[in-house]
Amino acid sequence: MAQFGFENDIHSILKLDMPITNAPMARWQRKASSSNLSTLNGLSPGKSANVSQSSSKTPSKTPGKAKKQTPSKMGGDRFIPVRNSKQMDVASFLLAKENEPVDANTTAASGNQKAWSMSLNGYNIEDAKILHLGGKPLNAPEGYQNNLKVLYSQGATPASTTKTRYISSTPERILDAPELRNDFLYIILDLGLSSADLNLFDWGSRNILAVALHNSVYLWDATQGDITLLMKMEREEDYICSLSWTKEGNYLAIGTSDCKVQLWDVENQKRLRSMASHTARVGSLSWNDYVLSSGSRSGHIHHHDVRVADHHIFTLSGHSQEVCGLKWSPDGRYLASGGNDNLVCVWPRAPEGSVGNGQSIRCWTEHQGAVKALAWCPWQPNILASGGGTSDRHIRIWNVNSGSCISSLDTQSQISSLLFAPNYKELVSAHGYAHNNVVIWKYPALSRVTELAGHEDRVLSLVMSPDCSTIATLAGDETIRLWKCFEVDPVKKKAKERLGKSTSSVIHQSIR
Repeated sequence: MAQFGFENDIHSILKLDMPITNAPMARWQRKASSSNLSTLNGLSPGKSANVSQSSSKTPSKTPGKAKKQTPSKMGGDRFIPVRNSKQMDVASFLLAKENEPVDANTTAASGNQKAWSMSLNGYNIEDAKILHLGGKPLNAPEGYQNNLKVLYSQGATPASTTKTRYISSTPERILDAPELRNDFLYIILDLGLSSADLNLFDWGSRNILAVALHNSVYLWDATQGDITLLMKMEREEDYICSLSWTKEGNYLAIGTSDCKVQLWDVENQKRLRSMASHTARVGSLSWNDYVLSSGSRSGHIHHHDVRVADHHIFTLSGHSQEVCGLKWSPDGRYLASGGNDNLVCVWPRAPEGSVGNGQSIRCWTEHQGAVKALAWCPWQPNILASGGGTSDRHIRIWNVNSGSCISSLDTQSQISSLLFAPNYKELVSAHGYAHNNVVIWKYPALSRVTELAGHEDRVLSLVMSPDCSTIATLAGDETIRLWKCFEVDPVKKKAKERLGKSTSSVIHQSIR
């Protein structure tokens, strides 16, 4: 019996029918008491006391969802984050209220609104921070200043959007040029080593490349790839000294070692005339409409009017040695000449119908070597570039109007040819000893863009294709190399093609 009495006592102790004295307050009791206390303390004066307990909850878009509250006393069971940090309902309310007109009576009730805000939300609604994701940005408070500086911007700058073009270091095509006359003539002078050479290369506007190989002239059609023998001199000891296409590309002028200038109709492969006026070989040629200018080893420059029988109309005497460089300006106003006497001369165009001798308007003596390389700037007709031989090696840029040297650059190599590339406003130079290469320079800075190497001997001549996208080089290694360095803008190409559709040549109408 005593055993059964002991078990009954144990069961009576474990039963919870009676309240447990000296035990901690239950969680729901603590929650209810703290909620009632905050409601009583948050009432404003003059307001009714029967405020519902749910008024202490944060406004929510989800109806019936109870507020989660962090315990305010130590010893709580876990941390429950407060949803007030997001303040989504407050943000929606302020965005809707932003564009409402301001009422004058609202100022008087601002104190009451602040008290209600503190009691209902636990913070002042006017000081709430809102994450504004779209629409009109919030206005900054009056007198606000931002002292932060922009250190980095992801906006694309003009430099970052510029495309860098690719220039191949290998030629697009290589052609054989057997029996090429590598006629660099070296003469020992008091000033040093001087040189002169021939102009055996030219590219016409009809995309035909003319090459002189010893005493023959060959034509290579760059479009079709066909090769044609245009002419061959009668005597084996004679040779071709210079070539030059007309602007229209249907006639070719040929300077020979027997002191003559021949004019050929390329389409019909017929020689139209042979003009004799020089006393030495004709090493340079240049066209200006119907006037053909020829430079000779005697130092004289002759103007030929190819429309009339008495073709020799003018003589320019300014060089004491062979005229190895001759170029008319794009506008036809000036003729530039370079000689083996290290001079660069600029001559005015002879007046219509005039006959006699002319005087140069400029004569520069800064070069210390023979000047064969001459090039006029297509977009600045008064700018002339010249290059010196082995003893000089300098590229010099001249202003014909003022007579001043704009810039000078030592290339450390003999300069045999120059030309301007209008597609990218660059200058191209061909070199002999000692580099035997081609260099592209940015104009007018004359900073090096790239170098084209591959020839095993000095580069003798440099010409450009009609669309200004490709350059061709002729070297002493008996090869012709084509380099596609300047890609053509399609818009500029169409405009140039429209300008190229002109009427028949003036020479074709009146030559005899």
